[in-house]
Amino acid sequence: MTNPAPPSPLISVAELAARSAVTILDVRYKLGGPAGVTEFTAGHVPGAVYVDLDTALASPPGRGGRHPLPDAATFARAMQRAGVSAMRPVVVYDDWGARAAGRAWWLLRYFGHPNVRVLDGGWGAWRGAGHEIASGDARSEVEPGTFEASPGGMPIVDAEDVGAVGVLIDARAPERFRGDVEPIDPVAGHIPNAVNVPTTANLDADGRFRANAELAATYARVGAVAGADVAVYCGSGVTAAHDVLALELAGVRARLYPGSWSAWITDPRRPIARGE
Repeated sequence: MTNPAPPSPLISVAELAARSAVTILDVRYKLGGPAGVTEFTAGHVPGAVYVDLDTALASPPGRGGRHPLPDAATFARAMQRAGVSAMRPVVVYDDWGARAAGRAWWLLRYFGHPNVRVLDGGWGAWRGAGHEIASGDARSEVEPGTFEASPGGMPIVDAEDVGAVGVLIDARAPERFRGDVEPIDPVAGHIPNAVNVPTTANLDADGRFRANAELAATYARVGAVAGADVAVYCGSGVTAAHDVLALELAGVRARLYPGSWSAWITDPRRPIARGE
């Protein structure tokens, strides 16, 4: 059984600025680059705690892909160190169009937290609004949380069943979906019968999520509507959560294929498609 969703998976900068009893997680991340802790130390939302995607929001890479899901005990410890408790709302943000924040949102929901929201517009929106900025390492100021991780709060699909999904969405950039280029994984292409809705389609020019009705229309064009069997994957299971979040805004519940393309290609018997 899945947990009920909060009123919206998004929170505005104005709403966050007016809140006090909330745990804030900074999950800034650069694909292939250094951890975001340097940026966090230079400036962050007051009260925020830095959480590293590679070590706290994923297991080490392997046959499960480049960012396998962390096990429950590892994730619980990371969240407790960050001050997360089940009865206290959590807000997550990044500077990557909510792609890393979407992963944190999804994991917290998957492991049973009932109230997690993504800061719409992220770090850029907070700075742009002129709100207070803190600096330095905030870990010594954090009171440990009591969060206990229990998997199953969000639906998933595995490699054996992903090919039978009614609407399988690939969240990567179109050129990677088609197999024109593959800058990260050793094999190019996509899972057969998948359709492409890149994460960029979820955002407006300001880096905020588009209106719910616009998102619903975007996903309806590929058959992802309320009641349909929908699942999402990407390169390693991180940015796919962004599409899952957008689909939730559109009123569509979608499963995540956690291993995604980087796990799919570890078995050479699995089919690969290229082109549109």
